[in-house]
Amino acid sequence: MSQVLEKYLPEMAVTPCLELIKQFGVHLKIVNKRVTRHGDYRRLPNGQHLITMNATSNKYQFLITLIHEIAHLVAFEKYGRRIKPHGVEWKQTFINLMVPFIRPEVFPTKLLPVIANHFRNPKASSSTDTNLALALKQYDAVQHKENSYVFELPMGSVFRIYNGKIFKKGKKRTKRYECLEVATGRMYLFQPNAEVEVLKD
Repeated sequence: MSQVLEKYLPEMAVTPCLELIKQFGVHLKIVNKRVTRHGDYRRLPNGQHLITMNATSNKYQFLITLIHEIAHLVAFEKYGRRIKPHGVEWKQTFINLMVPFIRPEVFPTKLLPVIANHFRNPKASSSTDTNLALALKQYDAVQHKENSYVFELPMGSVFRIYNGKIFKKGKKRTKRYECLEVATGRMYLFQPNAEVEVLKD
């Protein structure tokens, strides 16, 4: 397990993460990247704790996601199954588990203030914190230069997403952008940092 974790985690995070995995009896499964999620936690019928993680070249994203999912396990075990998945119990558990990692031996100095700010009140997904998501993307081994972010596009721009669907960018609500699906006329909300392929006229 240690050799597997070395491939996906920052060097100084491997041993403490391995200790958490052993302490809480986690069965860790790493799968090909899923677009809709970075990872998930499930308690199996036999009582085993399964955490499924996307294989990713971004070690900092992997670490945050792994601790996020372990926090679900710990919060459910401590407070019971009736708590909200991303409620106050989970948030406090996530913060407590993550704090030992928020140091320069683990994360690049440039990332630390952004991460510290996120963990004042962590969101259900790091992707919904635009500042953190954009900061983390700088450490992807593969940069998708051909893609753009929704927030960068002028209103009225037409773009394609990962599944081939085509949208037209509309106005911004409080945090997200209204985008019209061209084929159906249905309105969807997009995170500012959603990566899309701009279609030329």
